[in-house]
Amino acid sequence: MKIKNILIGSALCVATLASSSCSDLLDISQHGVLNYETYYKTDEQIESATAAIYLEAKGWNYDYYIRLMKEMLTDDFYAGGADRGDNIDLQQLNEFTFDTEQDYVQAMFTSLYTLIYKCNVVLGHVSEEQGEVARRSLAEAKVLRAWAYFDLITIWGNPPVVDHELLPSEYSRPNGTTEELWALVEKDLTEAVASNALPEKSDVNDTQTWRTTRQFAQALLGKAYLWQQKYSEAAEQFDAVVGSGKYALYTGNYGDMHRNENKHFCESIFETNRVADEANPYSYNFSLYYLMINWRVDRMTGVSGTPLLQTGWGFRVPTKSLYDAFVSDEGENGYRLNQTLKTYQQVQDQLGMRVSSSIINEGYFMWKDVPYSADRGTASDFYYAANLLWMRYAEVLLCGAEAHLMAGNAAKATEYTNMIRARAGLAAKASVTLDDIKLEKRLELCGEGVRFQDLLRWGEAEKAMANNGKTYPVLQANGEIVYKNCNNSTYGFKAGKHEHLPYPATEIRLNSEIKQNPGY
Repeated sequence: MKIKNILIGSALCVATLASSSCSDLLDISQHGVLNYETYYKTDEQIESATAAIYLEAKGWNYDYYIRLMKEMLTDDFYAGGADRGDNIDLQQLNEFTFDTEQDYVQAMFTSLYTLIYKCNVVLGHVSEEQGEVARRSLAEAKVLRAWAYFDLITIWGNPPVVDHELLPSEYSRPNGTTEELWALVEKDLTEAVASNALPEKSDVNDTQTWRTTRQFAQALLGKAYLWQQKYSEAAEQFDAVVGSGKYALYTGNYGDMHRNENKHFCESIFETNRVADEANPYSYNFSLYYLMINWRVDRMTGVSGTPLLQTGWGFRVPTKSLYDAFVSDEGENGYRLNQTLKTYQQVQDQLGMRVSSSIINEGYFMWKDVPYSADRGTASDFYYAANLLWMRYAEVLLCGAEAHLMAGNAAKATEYTNMIRARAGLAAKASVTLDDIKLEKRLELCGEGVRFQDLLRWGEAEKAMANNGKTYPVLQANGEIVYKNCNNSTYGFKAGKHEHLPYPATEIRLNSEIKQNPGY
């Protein structure tokens, strides 16, 4: 694995390592280089190191690949665009034709280990004895390291364990075992929670907490337990978040949850923060992500009279399968459905927009988190003010429902599921099955980067994505939809291979100790 490059290259925001000499005569201080032995001594210096961790996660909003690539690996979306070839990387992911040279896979793998490195810097150079700020920073670093490892474990399976800053002799790291990796996640999160150093919201309406909180750590720990089928332990953690009374389901317009005006709203468990600073446009959320997921507006008429961002490339297109799943639960006129998706007919009737030139589309447009022009910066459409929401209360409730059901507490599972259904305007169920919870989770959290990992652990990925890459839909200017053959020699999710992503070829070339996942 290219850990040397990852660790040293990503250190620029925090510190640069100076090489030592075997001769005191050559031990000359280097200008512009931070000395680990003298830095991280004050609260301000500790805060700067912690801020570097958050800045790394914030950067994912610009690079867009982590959230978007997860959605491409599901049955909920087509890669989209004007036509096939518009974005080869997304197309490969969506059709399961990628290999070890895939750029998005490399980028996500590198980003996760960069985040881990920055967490390790804090954990290696700050001690609890330094005071309250130090204790909080240590707890935050543990939570964010566990967050990165959650994706690495659930997507790659057995990535290398890097729990400290590596010496040059340690740069080549072997695969870890699933057991030791989960143990590290559990240890980090339980210690962070037990430290009582993590911030918490003052009440459900508190919108000021932008850091990782005690409840985010508990929710992550609950997910780690759930993925390991430790259902009772998972339920306990999710119950702790619910019992805190500091979070609630959003009762405003469902489609506005992701708007800039709702930063850190009552349902937000964790989001990466963006500050609207017109004097520094880059800080005003220079973000390709929202342009990627916006509709392909350059091939549509009537855009200027709508609230939509006026630039968009249409690279996350809902499938009929997702729409039909909504209809099966709440009918064509369902409140949540109509706040999440719009049919092409609704786009024409409600917004006055029409397709002027063909695009990849099956007749459905994402609405829940569509970017609005009102939330852009004045510099250009590339600057977007809304935060990227990584976890919200609805996910806690649905994970809690599953954990309780599998632990034998059907009543609590039903209670949590019905809370989601009530907000969606649906009748309460007398009892719920696992399939009920799975459906609610697909609908409630579509487009939020959780379905691929869910399908993997449920053993349903092959059935759901078997035909990804066989055909693709083209919505034409006359409103007709034509399905075209992708002409792939092989396509779709393959059991025994796609349960894990490949370790990037670059990592394999640079690290002889790491073993490639099966099938690549």
